[in-house]
Amino acid sequence: MTIKQHLIKVGMNLSDIKALCENYLLENGVLCDETDRIKNDEWRRGLQMEEYLHKTLIDVAIPDMTFEELYYFIVKEGFLNLDFFGNLGHSIVKNKNDRIYTEKGNHKRLSDVEMFTFEPHISIPDSQYGYKREDIYYFDNNKLIKL
Repeated sequence: MTIKQHLIKVGMNLSDIKALCENYLLENGVLCDETDRIKNDEWRRGLQMEEYLHKTLIDVAIPDMTFEELYYFIVKEGFLNLDFFGNLGHSIVKNKNDRIYTEKGNHKRLSDVEMFTFEPHISIPDSQYGYKREDIYYFDNNKLIKL
């Protein structure tokens, strides 16, 4: 199935999806488009943790992995989960009430859904800030792809 077919299936268009996935940081009025260039050490470390978690997702996710297995693999990485419900993302569906979540107890396989978000809302130890990066992922020929 193509990306366009995925988007049509969930009732969204490409510009809506891309708008959901944009991340920006301004430091002293200057756009920082590369994490390593952020001068504030606390912000840089928090955003580097987000990047690390997303890279880890790409490295470990396989179609037969359950949402719970992914959850437990990720939560051992040394961050504080700030999500009110404790999840790390959800499936992309037309009706919000039909979402399934990346959380403990969810035994659905990652490949049971067309697409899913990965959006850990985190803090790092000794930080006063929270960080959140949301991207959308899907499998193509058993390989996890970031939209």
